[in-house]
Order: sequence, then structure tokens, then C-alpha cells
Amino acid sequence: MKKIYPFLFYLMYFGANACFLPYLVLYYQSLGFTGTQIGILSAISPLISLVGAPFWTGLADVYRRHQLIMSICLLGGIGLVATFPLLKTIGAVLVLVSLYSFMIAPVNSFADSATMTMLGNQQNMYGRIRSGGTIGWGFIAPIAGLIIERFGLNWAFWSYALVMFIGFLLSQQFKYNHVQQTVSLKNGMRDLFSNRRMVLFLITAFFAGMSLMAINAYLAPYLAELGIRSSLLGYALAIATISELPVLFFGNRLLAKLKPHGLLILSMSAVTVRLFFYAIFQTTAGILWFQLINGFTFAALWVAGVSYINENAPPGLSATTQAVFGAAVFGFGAAGGGFIGGILLEQVGGAAMFAFFGFTTLLMLIVYTLLERRLPQHVTS
Repeated sequence: MKKIYPFLFYLMYFGANACFLPYLVLYYQSLGFTGTQIGILSAISPLISLVGAPFWTGLADVYRRHQLIMSICLLGGIGLVATFPLLKTIGAVLVLVSLYSFMIAPVNSFADSATMTMLGNQQNMYGRIRSGGTIGWGFIAPIAGLIIERFGLNWAFWSYALVMFIGFLLSQQFKYNHVQQTVSLKNGMRDLFSNRRMVLFLITAFFAGMSLMAINAYLAPYLAELGIRSSLLGYALAIATISELPVLFFGNRLLAKLKPHGLLILSMSAVTVRLFFYAIFQTTAGILWFQLINGFTFAALWVAGVSYINENAPPGLSATTQAVFGAAVFGFGAAGGGFIGGILLEQVGGAAMFAFFGFTTLLMLIVYTLLERRLPQHVTS
């Protein structure tokens, strides 16, 4: 029974984001913000998350108050988003986006840490629990779209607040592994980054994050560049979302056969293939078919990362280490992919941009495969 709470939390958490994130740029445009201003607002979130996630999770690991701190972060994020429609100037919105990003940054890491604790000796079932997020996004997104179309963009923020508040109530049932820390946060992080296998894993996840950001951020302008009508983007996103479900549901079997490092290799291989396919096959049918690979790109990467971190985190620093993994993918990786991808898209076009990321991902995949087996096992101090 206790497994239902994290499943439903992921459903509500990602469902809330489906109400909110797809409409942010439209809201900024409705306020008359320039392209540069919108770019700054879009870039600030992953950078703030780099600070927010480790700060909050580190605080929780040190004082073993995960439930309290997660609740503060959730309620703070809900309150900030609900006030969005009251702000009209770029300065005020920039401050609000920064505060929201800082508050909400650790929530997914807290949820992952609690989920792994509550699964006990069934931690390889994480993917099935996490599939609640995919179901939530796919189910709530069209409902939110209908509400926003009928009542206006302000309901993007209010719908988020309502759905996320249900998520907050569900999170009160979370349980955490309050391991007594034998080392300080500083020494624990030193031990973490002295683990060369862990560092290699995080660097590889960073490159995967760059490539995933390039796909997520620049698929729409690439479709426009190819003359493919924009309405097909909705179908492409729906196919990508549905493709995650089998990978998440059978994640336990994939982990049993491949182990986390093998699943990471599978994910990187799928990312590489997907990027090269985008660059080479520039047709509507091709773009839609290639969206089916998404399950083996993002979903496989996330299952591999959460499982690997859970197995290798220093004692008492599970949530912090999950946040470091999230920062590698959605912080540094997303910021790097967004920045480099934007320049390449403008200078050389979408096909060459995707080919560039395909080659960098392939190169990192080769490096990881060659080095991982040769690095010694890390012994925690």
C-alpha cells in the first residue's frame, strides 16, 4: 500500500508541471517581453537549480528533516506560482522565477530518495513507481489545455497550484532513510567526488543532459525550419511521453539484466541514434517515428541514474547525491545544451546542430565504455 503514495505524488507533481511549463513562454509573450528577456527567464531556472537543490537536500541530510524541508519547498513553490498573474514587469517576474526555481529545485530529488527508501528490497521497481509521472503528464496536460483555452493563461498557474497542493498532501506519507551520518556534509561530498567511477557517471550524465536539452528545446524550431506544421509538435510530444511507459514499467527487468551502468550505456546509445536520425531523415513521418526512441533516452537515463546514485551515495547523503545527479542532467547539462544548441541552430541550422550533439554523445559513450571497467572500486572512507 505504501508504494501508492510515491506513485500518486509523481502523477500530481508532473501533472502540475504539465499545467504550467508549456505555457510559460506564451505568458511571457502576452506581457510583451522581448526575445532576449524571454531567453534570460528561460535560462535562469536550471542555473538557480544548481544552487537550490544541493542547498536544500544538504540541509535535510545534515539535520535529517527531509519531510519538513520538502514541505517548505513545495508550499513555497505553490505560493510563488499562484502569484504569477499579479506581476507584469520583467524585473518582478525575474525575481519570482528565481525564487520559484530555488524552492522547487530539490523536490524531485526528495521524492526519488523517499521512493527508494519506501521500496525497501524492491528498489528495482522504481521505474514502475516513476511511471506515475508520465501518466500524470499525459493525462492532465490535455485537461489543462482545455481549461486554459476556455478561461485564459492565468489558469495555467492556478491549475498548477491546485494539482501541486494535492501532491503536497500525498508527500506527507513519505518515509526517509534517516541514516546517522558518520561524516560531515563537507567530508561526505569530498568522498563522493573522490569516487572516480561516480565522477565518470556524472560527467556522462551531463553530456546526456546536454543532448536531451537540445532535443527538448529545439525540436519545435527545427520542425518550423523543415516547414512541418506546428500542430504536429503536439503529436510528437504525445508519442514521446507514451514511449516512456514501457521502459519505466519494465525498468526492474532492465536493471536486473544490465545493471545501472549498462542501462546508462543503452540510454546514451539511444540518444546518439535519435540525434543522428533527426539530422539525416528530415520528414514528418521520420520525426514522429523517432519520438518512440524517447523511452530509451530520458526514461532509461533517469532509472539508471537514480539506481546508481542510491547504490553509491555516501552514508546519510542519499538526497544530496540524488540532487547532484539531477544538477548534472538538468542543471549544467540543460544549461550547456540550451546555450550551445541556440548558437548552433542560428549559425548552422537544426540538422547540423543535432549531428554535433550526436557526435559529442557518441564520443562520451565511447569514453565511458572504455574507462568504466578500468576504474577501481571505490571504498568509502
